[in-house]
Amino acid sequence: MKKNNIIFMGTPGFSVPALRALAAQDNFTISLVVTQPDRPRGRGKKLSFPPVKEAALELGFDVFQPENLNTQEGFERLAAIHPDYFVVVAFGQLLSQRILDIPRIYPINIHASLLPLYRGAAPIQAAVMNMDTTTGITTMVMAKGMDSGDILLTSSTPINSEETAQELHDRLSVMGGQLIVETIQKINKNTLTPIPQDHSKATYVPMLKKSDGKIDWTRSNGAICAHINAMTPWPGAFTLLEGKRFKIFRALPSDRETSLDPGQIFHCNGSGIHVATGENAVVILELMGSSGKRLTADAFLRGHKIDLPARFELL
Repeated sequence: MKKNNIIFMGTPGFSVPALRALAAQDNFTISLVVTQPDRPRGRGKKLSFPPVKEAALELGFDVFQPENLNTQEGFERLAAIHPDYFVVVAFGQLLSQRILDIPRIYPINIHASLLPLYRGAAPIQAAVMNMDTTTGITTMVMAKGMDSGDILLTSSTPINSEETAQELHDRLSVMGGQLIVETIQKINKNTLTPIPQDHSKATYVPMLKKSDGKIDWTRSNGAICAHINAMTPWPGAFTLLEGKRFKIFRALPSDRETSLDPGQIFHCNGSGIHVATGENAVVILELMGSSGKRLTADAFLRGHKIDLPARFELL
């Protein structure tokens, strides 16, 4: 049996399940893993491997880490391998058409949404923040436009209303590994035809900024809880009380009606910190103050008294 010759491109932890899934197939050969260069991380700014590099070395694959893949050196390195496929997932560099034309069959991208919904850098966070009930993974033929290529396969999954972006991220990364294997196997059997996207239905989500984490207490309680979930773990949902920053990790909507102004803290006890919103209230269950420790609301209140009346700052 002729093995498919694959060049894999990816960088963060989200990419690793796809690399491992492809590596586990007898009829695939991963000839090269392309990832971003090592970067300084942490307080000590120690040079660290990207997660994909760590996995690739563990699996025994050659690794290429160009600052810019769209160079003559990058082109020659990839073209010399004569790959059947590129598999690209969260690589972090846009690829030129010259690079995309190298694979004999397809350059394939794994994207964490049901395209054409949520093209761009933050599809998982967008699905959580918009309180979608369903999201999924799409495999597509790569084109020069942002996530605009023809769709190969999709796989959907429900979103739990209390699920954070991190939890959904972890589930979708595993689904991506499963779907890319199924995609290539179906292409090899000539049972899969690419379907053009309906570009008129496309939506785009840009990369998140730290400032996107600030909570708008004038929104409904459900929207605020969804925002907190979407911002976890990064950039983190936060609010200010008397100039001090509080990071909020988990909260639940409360149907308690209140005539208080949005952001007003009206009750603090073992069940949580109760805050008025634009519609009803939320109960903060986990947070972090200036101590830098993530605590349950009950543990936080034992060491940090909130004198009522108090009000979180509005946007």
